[in-house]
Amino acid sequence: MQVKNIEKKGNQATVVVEIDHELMESGVNKAYMKARKNIMVPGFRKGKAPRKMIEALYGAHVFYEDGLEEIFGEVYDFAIAKQDFKAIGRPSLTDMQIADDNTVTLTLTTDVYPEVTLGQYKGVEVEKGEATVTDAQIQAELDNMAQNVASTENVDRAAEMGDTANIDFEGFDNGVPFEGGKGENFDLKLGSGSFVPGFEEQIVGMNVGEEKDIDITFPEDYHKELAGKAVVFHVKLNKLTVTIVPQQDDEFAKDVSEFDTLDALKADIKAKALEKAQKQIDSAFENAAVEKAAENTTVDMPNALIEKELDVQMERFGYQLQMSGYSMEQYAKMMGGDLKTMREAFRPAAEKQAKISVTLEKIAEVENLTVSDEEIEEEFQSMAKQYEMEAAKIKEMVPVDELTESLKTRKAVKIIVDNAVAVAPKAEEKTEE
Repeated sequence: MQVKNIEKKGNQATVVVEIDHELMESGVNKAYMKARKNIMVPGFRKGKAPRKMIEALYGAHVFYEDGLEEIFGEVYDFAIAKQDFKAIGRPSLTDMQIADDNTVTLTLTTDVYPEVTLGQYKGVEVEKGEATVTDAQIQAELDNMAQNVASTENVDRAAEMGDTANIDFEGFDNGVPFEGGKGENFDLKLGSGSFVPGFEEQIVGMNVGEEKDIDITFPEDYHKELAGKAVVFHVKLNKLTVTIVPQQDDEFAKDVSEFDTLDALKADIKAKALEKAQKQIDSAFENAAVEKAAENTTVDMPNALIEKELDVQMERFGYQLQMSGYSMEQYAKMMGGDLKTMREAFRPAAEKQAKISVTLEKIAEVENLTVSDEEIEEEFQSMAKQYEMEAAKIKEMVPVDELTESLKTRKAVKIIVDNAVAVAPKAEEKTEE
């Protein structure tokens, strides 16, 4: 093979390569051997027609495109991979010329990795708050813990707000039952606002076994069949229960935790909440610092990289939907669009992430970041533990070169974050009413 010409313009490169007859012949013959079993030629049994006969019937170069596919890996390595540019994706064949001596000249066009000019990535200023936990947050966690161990008890008295009323009900519009207005053995927490305004208030005062007609007027913004209508609900109170929430004292602390006192439990809740808050602040600081470094980068981003990132984001989102029992098509329809619309909605985020990626790769190059064999092995072991799989299986699934680039990227992020300057968040401006 021989590269005849290379032209690079912007984010595209065009390579003209000449393939000698012997290499092309090997590819064509492989293509013929694969295709002949499906070709019928008069006078021959199916799959037995000679290549020359097929070429005489369908054209001398009938197998050339498939033959090129057979040797494309070798062509790519010679004509594209060894050049001083980094190709993105698979090159497209824009022209193929076949000489009289069957020498083939190909013109291949490929998107190439862009020129990246870093701006400031060390010393970027990023807002960073302080982790705080309020007494109200601690109390809210204590309340949740108390609710989790709360018990219920049947009571025989008039219903009060806060009780849980088990009711049968049926709604009537001018004496006619309406759709969706009936329920049996329904547990209704009085005061929860679960039902139409005015309903729960009229349950208050009822006794177990009592039946009652309740007059209700639906809100104007209710669904149109009942909006603004005055209806009657016939209600029967079957059972009344109260939730008994334990008092929050030292005994409570012993029951719900390993601590002997309520103060010790509160201190533990505060410590864990502070740790969680700090992690969130650190993560936000890291993301903001990396985004700012990327904003300072100058690059003419090729569409191929953006489309590649879009593929990643769509695949990731599709997996999340699948875990929830939905397909991408179903979700798109629910949102009033289609897959194309959804993909375009992801485009701004993909553009942002693609620029971040090329920024981090450039920093890794400029800083001469390397990854040792020990670090790679440690990462494989960590992934094996995380996914509860054998390390050998992880190694089969994750190419070493991809893992190496990922680890370099992490090191580039660390350089940005370690050198970032934390500044206090700006006070929110109060607007005059």
